[in-house]
Amino acid sequence: MLSLMSQPTESRSQRAARRAGEFPPAPEPLPRPVLDSHTHLDITVSEVGVPGAGDAADPVTAAIDVATAVGVDRLVQVGVDVESSRWGADVADRHPAVLATVALHPNEAPRLADLDAALREIESLAARDRVRGVGETGMDFFRTGDDGRAAQEESFRAHIAIAKRYAKTLVIHDRDAHADVLRILDDEGAPDTVVMHCFSGDAQFAAECVRRGYLLSFAGTVTFASAGSLREAAALTPLDQILVETDAPYLTPMPYRGRPNASYLIPLTVRALADATGADLDDLCAAISATGERAFGPWH
Repeated sequence: MLSLMSQPTESRSQRAARRAGEFPPAPEPLPRPVLDSHTHLDITVSEVGVPGAGDAADPVTAAIDVATAVGVDRLVQVGVDVESSRWGADVADRHPAVLATVALHPNEAPRLADLDAALREIESLAARDRVRGVGETGMDFFRTGDDGRAAQEESFRAHIAIAKRYAKTLVIHDRDAHADVLRILDDEGAPDTVVMHCFSGDAQFAAECVRRGYLLSFAGTVTFASAGSLREAAALTPLDQILVETDAPYLTPMPYRGRPNASYLIPLTVRALADATGADLDDLCAAISATGERAFGPWH
């Protein structure tokens, strides 16, 4: 998630107004089903709604149905605080197409009066069966200044320990903090599976992550005209270390940048990745699906 917890912060109504607009049309379906490895259904539903849902009694079901229609049949709902983590764990229990991850976002940690208590809540949720990951956690030097970095690092190290204790995938938020993220992972010893959410590094950083066996999850940013370095990073990443995500409702892929994002737009990013990597689209979809199952599954 691209945190909006800077100072001064936007209100929820201001954020909703900024992202106001119609959802883009559905893209051409993919030849094989894939997953959305990182989405925020709670934020999407509450702030921008669901494409084609109208007054649907269950907007989560509506979001799943719209995504499934274009070949995105599995979702990973990602927590950013105790409330959203609990919400995601409950949704995953009710919806077979959804699995959850739980965490305190890096920009949340410095804001908490009792970080230890919040971490205990996250650990309790991490024990649940359909919670398959711990994240998004990590370091964010863009939104949090020097005075908050000690709390970020303390929280990150605690999340790494939780992921290892419960054998869960670790989902990393890394913004302008590549070296420190790797340093802390090396210090603590990474869990068996690490996902670099919304990968934002260059080819050199990608090579470091690939060498360590981490999975690189590419978002709609890889479609942006200015993102040549991301496409170079994707090109050197083995297909079995690639995931794809929306980070919805953020980071809508081109040509719809600035409009609301949702899981049904994943095919736009997958096709951009096929172009960047030179992979056959069918083969890429199969690889993404298998990697998602390895990292988070099985869903059913």
